[in-house]
Amino acid sequence: MRLLIALLLPWLLFFTIGRPIAGIICLILQLTLVGWVPAAIWAVYALSQYKTDRKIETALGDRRF
Repeated sequence: MRLLIALLLPWLLFFTIGRPIAGIICLILQLTLVGWVPAAIWAVYALSQYKTDRKIETALGDRRF
């Protein structure tokens, strides 16, 4: 579901993963038709990083350094 949001409304994805400042910047980029493609690519990349961070947190559990 988030991948679909990343492609159609890239700025909204940043709000769902807890990065509102990036969401506002992405919205400004997306307002131009040319900026839509870079905004979508950025959103998909951010989503993949978010998923990786969640997997690492799950694997480490409560261990903090």
